[in-house]
Amino acid sequence: MLLGLGAVSGLAGKSVTKALIMTVCGLLLATIGIDNVSGIGRFTFDIPWLYQGIEFLTIAVGLFALGEVFKTILEKEEEDTQMAKINNLIPSKEELKESAAPIVRGSFLGFFIGILPGAGATLASFFSYILEKKIAKDPSKFGKGAIAGVAAPESANNAASGGAMIPLLTLGIPGSGTTAILMGALMMYNVQPGPLLFEDHPQVAWGLIASMFIGNIMLLILNLPLVKVFAKIIQTPKRYLIPIIIAISIFGVYAVQVSIYDLLLLLACGVIGYFLNKHDYPIAPLVLGLVLGPMVENNLRRALTIFNGDFGPFFTRPISLGFLIMTVLWLAIPVVMKMRGKNVVINEEA
Repeated sequence: MLLGLGAVSGLAGKSVTKALIMTVCGLLLATIGIDNVSGIGRFTFDIPWLYQGIEFLTIAVGLFALGEVFKTILEKEEEDTQMAKINNLIPSKEELKESAAPIVRGSFLGFFIGILPGAGATLASFFSYILEKKIAKDPSKFGKGAIAGVAAPESANNAASGGAMIPLLTLGIPGSGTTAILMGALMMYNVQPGPLLFEDHPQVAWGLIASMFIGNIMLLILNLPLVKVFAKIIQTPKRYLIPIIIAISIFGVYAVQVSIYDLLLLLACGVIGYFLNKHDYPIAPLVLGLVLGPMVENNLRRALTIFNGDFGPFFTRPISLGFLIMTVLWLAIPVVMKMRGKNVVINEEA
């Protein structure tokens, strides 16, 4: 879980410092509510609404969806130019050559991010796009139809869906919001995801894996004839699209806990999300910190209870030590590379 937080903080945004700030904010928000062990309210200020903690969906929808809505309204972005016509669905040899490396990179990155608990396909696409933009010879092409900017995130999205199944089926830890819903559905039928799933319910486990293959084939069959229809959705005028997004966001958040306070928090998160975007503070680390915070805390307490409060096993056991070293590297490498780049510029100027 620390590796997941470290990976997101190391990749997200232009500044590792800002990404770490957002990660810590997410972890702090995750502490709000009644403590599962002691039963004491933390940061609730005697407000009953906060006893259950802050709802993840409210924060995510507010920061991502309403944040973009406020950005579109306040900055009055110009309408996009006319969309290019889709004449041929099969890529040319030149396009295949240009997209081959991004597809491979996106697939590997998406798969491993999908394995990280709480990351999911959306973050995999997000990081894949950032990676391609950083290593591209001409980053200015991104946002203007660069093939790498489409091929890599889509490959990462598909790979992460399969990767997210690994922690769910083997450890009983949902790797994304979708797998969390799937885990709830399995538990409703008395099927407990985890190490014994393949032994106790092999038909469910292997049936689920088979469904991934069938789903990809069906996706291919449906997408090829309908891609032109999907592309038309992009041309929906903003004056119609924005009210629809706001309505879906409000109804979706209100339906979870049926609370007016959630709607007020949703609007507040929308405003905060707009200012965070404007000042280049990445939102993804905050959301992941909110998801993984309770898991980190509960498992840390469980481990310390087993080892009588000794932190030593975290650093002496090879698996945990390996994950901690990888976490430090995820955070340190971007900082070192940035400092090295600055030194090169200073030396060239000198």
